[in-house]
Amino acid sequence: MSLLRRLPLPDWILHYDRRWLRGDVVAGLTVGVMLIPQGMAYAMLAGLPPIYGLYAATLPLLVYALMGSSRQLAVGPVAMDSLLTATGVGALAAVGTENYLYLAILLALLVGIIQFSAGVLRLGFLVDLLSRPIISGFTSAAALIIGLSQLQHLLGVNLGRSSFVHDILISAVQHLNEVNLPTLGIGVAGIALLLLVKRYAPVVPGPLVVVVVAALAVFFGGLADSGVKIVGEVPAGLPAFGIPGIAWGDVQALLPTALTIALIGFMEGIAVAKAVNARHRHYTVEPNRELLAIGASNIGSSLVSGFPVAGGFSRTAVNDQAGAQTGLASIISAALIVLTLLFLTPWFYYLPQAVLASIIMVAVFKLIDWREALRLWRVDRSDFWMLTATFIATLALGIQNGIAAGVVLSIGVHVYRSMRPHLAVLGQIGETHTFRNINRFTEARELPGILVVRFDAPLYFANLSYFQSQLERLLAERSGEVSVVVINAEGISGIDSSALYALRQFVETQKENGLTIRFAGLIGPARDALKKGGLYEIIGRENFYLDVADAVAAGAGEGQLQLALQTNVT
Repeated sequence: MSLLRRLPLPDWILHYDRRWLRGDVVAGLTVGVMLIPQGMAYAMLAGLPPIYGLYAATLPLLVYALMGSSRQLAVGPVAMDSLLTATGVGALAAVGTENYLYLAILLALLVGIIQFSAGVLRLGFLVDLLSRPIISGFTSAAALIIGLSQLQHLLGVNLGRSSFVHDILISAVQHLNEVNLPTLGIGVAGIALLLLVKRYAPVVPGPLVVVVVAALAVFFGGLADSGVKIVGEVPAGLPAFGIPGIAWGDVQALLPTALTIALIGFMEGIAVAKAVNARHRHYTVEPNRELLAIGASNIGSSLVSGFPVAGGFSRTAVNDQAGAQTGLASIISAALIVLTLLFLTPWFYYLPQAVLASIIMVAVFKLIDWREALRLWRVDRSDFWMLTATFIATLALGIQNGIAAGVVLSIGVHVYRSMRPHLAVLGQIGETHTFRNINRFTEARELPGILVVRFDAPLYFANLSYFQSQLERLLAERSGEVSVVVINAEGISGIDSSALYALRQFVETQKENGLTIRFAGLIGPARDALKKGGLYEIIGRENFYLDVADAVAAGAGEGQLQLALQTNVT
């Protein structure tokens, strides 16, 4: 045990409780059974032979179990990353070629290096660049694209490869007369069976049931002779272990896709890990450690000829519900996949591709978050339009450009909001010491000759013009009736050099106009900035107060203030 404690092992290994074993075993077997058909389906979505989905579900699970901070996150092939792989690699090589396979494996390596490096540099905060409405809009559009991309397998018709919804739908309409009815029947029956199993027998692994039933139907019904496309020969045995060849030109070509998948994969993983962590308070999900673990998992995937992986929403939920307590569940799932590769691959020969398409469709269409759109319409219209814009951009521009547009939009909205922060005019509540926003409290009254304002943001170069213009507008509206301006500075957490310069000019101008500027509740960092900028003396030490009541009492003329304040003003 002393040797184990010196190794960088997860906490659950060092403090494993035997009572967790049953839940881990049941969850590991359940997720492993679920992952076999899902992995094969997602490999097909990525434009790769189904066996590569099983390769990507071996070493990555083991690596994450030993490095990740979440005890329930199930890492492996996921729909989003698979489609991004198909989109990025498909632009550089033809599907089915050796070069396509090589680039997909290299992509996993690049994604892993990017994520692992970001973890080393502690860049986990970057996921905060994407707000919830942006994520919801992007995920919903991507789910629609992924689902419709499987339409060709469901219809048994070659519709070409495209990540644009309108191209897929137009192509489908043009090829309606070529639809293979047995294939369509199998696909629709697969969707129906998946939904029925989920509703009436949720503990049963629906994808495995559908795979077994469909393979038996094709074998005994001779449907392969009717044009139903099947998986066919699946090579047995474990994949070769090694680093893929690296050509600098290929790295440059794949880098945009790798950066996109690295961000999306981490975003998926951390989102579902935090959601599950809320139900298990005895450990904490650490974003930077997750970057390291998911990055190492992708590097591991490339070493066994896999493609990019991430934490899966549905598999993690199943893992948690089945009783997983530690990463041992993922290790058991990986072991089951290894056994399948060694002994069970001949069983997949008659598996119809339409069933794999139905598994993908049912999985991803649940990600279309229309409830979030309705909620935002009621709660926050600006966030609703952010979601809508990202949704439309992803559909119109494609997944990669869609997420880029989402990041730009998210940052742009944040910057705009910081440039136009909340500014309120405060009035006195009755004869109390309390001052509140006159637009929200009808009983709040402005005091004669005194303008009290509150600015709820740090003052910096991007919002100082707004701050000045709002003050000047408020003074102009009162047309010379004000002699004292009290700035409630409790919300001003900092002041940069540009704001200091502009504030100096504003104070000097108002002094020339006969106005006194007072600050109330100024916090330490902002006070330090004023002192360093020389404004403390220009404003006057006597014009700084602990709270608004003190500042108003000092600034009120005889008979103006109906509040008797018994405080020491310094």
